[in-house]
Amino acid sequence: MGLLTSLLLSPWALIVTTTLFALTGSLYYLLRPRLRLKFQDKAVLPAATTEKLLSDANKGISKPVSVNYHFTRKCNKVCGFCFHTEKTSYVAKEDDMKRGLKLLKEAGMKKINFAGGEPFLYPKQLAMLCEYCKIDLQLESVSIISNGTKITEDWLQKYGRFVDVLGVSCDSFDEATNIEIGRGTGKNVTQLFLIRGWCRDLGIKFKLNTVVCSFNWQEEMATTVEQLDPFRWKCFQVLEVQDENDASTTDADLDKRKRNAKRFVISDQQFADFCNNHKHLSCFVPESNQLMASSYLILDEYLCFLDKGDGKEKQSSCILDVGVAEALKEVYWDQAAFAARGGVYDWSRVGEESKGCGSGSTALEW
Repeated sequence: MGLLTSLLLSPWALIVTTTLFALTGSLYYLLRPRLRLKFQDKAVLPAATTEKLLSDANKGISKPVSVNYHFTRKCNKVCGFCFHTEKTSYVAKEDDMKRGLKLLKEAGMKKINFAGGEPFLYPKQLAMLCEYCKIDLQLESVSIISNGTKITEDWLQKYGRFVDVLGVSCDSFDEATNIEIGRGTGKNVTQLFLIRGWCRDLGIKFKLNTVVCSFNWQEEMATTVEQLDPFRWKCFQVLEVQDENDASTTDADLDKRKRNAKRFVISDQQFADFCNNHKHLSCFVPESNQLMASSYLILDEYLCFLDKGDGKEKQSSCILDVGVAEALKEVYWDQAAFAARGGVYDWSRVGEESKGCGSGSTALEW
């Protein structure tokens, strides 16, 4: 013990300690500008990208910055207002999907959102798509939107490292309301909290999507949303799309693939009332029909763009046949509306942990 004390108090030990502190301090001052730049870049990225999008829109330049790829229409739920119904069971071949995604990346895509239908009905294909986009294409963000019923901890443990954002649809915390809407299971809320926990453990940003309709516009959802603490809670006014969810009651009863959204429709004032009751949450992101129409760039299962704006839904040629730029000319994508509704945000899992509704953060308000 005496020898150890002598060594620690020796001049050589003091010299080594002083040198290490000096080197550490020098290293900090050398790297400080880069560290500061890293977090500044992270903070200004959404604003800079949005400004560029608006500038491009004014010049007539269209770039698929964020794409929603509905690679399947198949679903295990029967939501009465669904606007992307199970018209087909088609799923493209793996090579075709990869080729299409590569074309989109080359055309300017930074974020991909995999949707359906229910994407987790095809867990192997979904895993392949996420890994390809994150590793091979090096996209800024890989996102999934799901009804949550088929998400498992095992899948997230294996493939969650390729996912930046996981969004789950939740239209009510009341089981009777969920049954009316068409997504009742009896375990919706329990599953939501499980998924939220898995996302937190794996560093995946957790998001909630809610369609505000005639059955839930008066529901108080803030308390449970705060407990779930998503980094974004997107609330959409229920939308009617011609030939998708505007079938007659008789047709919808005869063919379960068809939807009749008329009984779910709410007025603009009812949507505003829902928004006023929840706007105090920092993660709350409302989207009215006016904001939604044509502001989403949707790619369907055939790798064609869809225009779900006014009137009958329009479909472009396949991007594998005519390319991305030409296919974009065949539909109307309101790039300015996309930017205006906050379509660009901090969508990567890289950097500091995002704060959500329960954290008091206002960093992601739009």
